[in-house]
Amino acid sequence: MSLLLERLWASLLDTLLMVGVSSLIALLAGIPLAVFLVTSGRGGIFEAPLANQVLGSIVNLFRSIPFLILMVALIPFTRLLVGTSYGVWAAVVPLTIAATPFFARIAEVSLREVDHGLIEAAQAMGCQRRHIVRHVLLPEALPGIVGGFTITLVTMINASAMAGAIGAGGLGDLAYRYGYQRFDSQVMLTVIVALVALVTLVQFGGDRLAQKLDRR
Repeated sequence: MSLLLERLWASLLDTLLMVGVSSLIALLAGIPLAVFLVTSGRGGIFEAPLANQVLGSIVNLFRSIPFLILMVALIPFTRLLVGTSYGVWAAVVPLTIAATPFFARIAEVSLREVDHGLIEAAQAMGCQRRHIVRHVLLPEALPGIVGGFTITLVTMINASAMAGAIGAGGLGDLAYRYGYQRFDSQVMLTVIVALVALVTLVQFGGDRLAQKLDRR
């Protein structure tokens, strides 16, 4: 039992590292991407329809590829970037590339829901466009962005388990190697409970934070 707990703890740390690093990158890249998609469209404050269509098409392309296929397709790029196609750091690359456009589209929806009257009022007062983004768009959309990032995190936890099953480590690797291949139902059940607990904790924390921001 102690050996199982030791393996479970090590696998959980690997999963948290995979999801933590890739989600941070997705957050830092996804918000600017979402802002550009919103503000560069027709009638936007940084109107650039051609650039908007090109970037939107690229985002849609990566969103349409199933994660497992994307992970395999990116093996040469992953190996070039981190020097290996196996292990935790190798999983960070496809996780980040899959999560960034997913989160960007969710954040885009929240930004588009901001009352256009607030933007017009800021423009009427002579606010610069970058100030409108910083002081109007992002603060007003923040609760929705937090909620969207929570959904992204949950999706990434599920994807990390899938990545672990094909050599990335983490809880998915533990379930596959010691649960599935060795027909150990105790390991499989333990991993399922750990994943459910992790997802529940993330969802609860994200929902509470979004609610607090929405009341401000």
